[in-house]
Amino acid sequence: MLNSYFQRGVTLVELMISLVIGAVLLSLGVPSFMSWIQNSQIRTAAEAIQNGLQLARVEAVRRNAPVRFQLVTNVTASCALAPVSPSTTSGSWAVSQDDPSAACNIPPSETTAPRIIQVRNTAEGSPNAVVTAETLSLIIFNGLGRVTPVPPGNLDFNITNLTGGNCIGATIAGPMRCLRVSVSTGGQIRMCDPAKPSSDPQGC
Repeated sequence: MLNSYFQRGVTLVELMISLVIGAVLLSLGVPSFMSWIQNSQIRTAAEAIQNGLQLARVEAVRRNAPVRFQLVTNVTASCALAPVSPSTTSGSWAVSQDDPSAACNIPPSETTAPRIIQVRNTAEGSPNAVVTAETLSLIIFNGLGRVTPVPPGNLDFNITNLTGGNCIGATIAGPMRCLRVSVSTGGQIRMCDPAKPSSDPQGC
């Protein structure tokens, strides 16, 4: 009797019940999964900005010469310096020794202008992330690793994702964990969370 029970297989009713339960569980998990994907784009873009700034600073010290980090509109032959806040920009950037405007498609070179060191296209892992330069979209590091000319305060890049929704904040219960990359007047670079208090090590 036991063998015949297992041999008869699954009935149509049992199969339909299993599909319904699976569909319900999937519908419950999709919103959270989508929010996770959109938040991961913010994290990817913020880490890319931080890495680009650190690369520019390290190269400036290594070469003992000015190296620039520049947010650009794209990485083609039509690229231009990205606008600052309140205009929003993409997360594309270029690290170079000379102004890469209208030449972001030139391969990295030590001699060929604009002597590009590295470029990054925002489409690489973070197409929906939006980077806003609060003060400057161009930062130049000198041979000592300091920002030149010396700014009056920190230079901030805010990373959001309008496609995913509003940022988590004190007054807005948004789904997005937005981030900020900050460069101090001395050239130190750090990523922080604006939604957390300044007393928190991860806060801004």
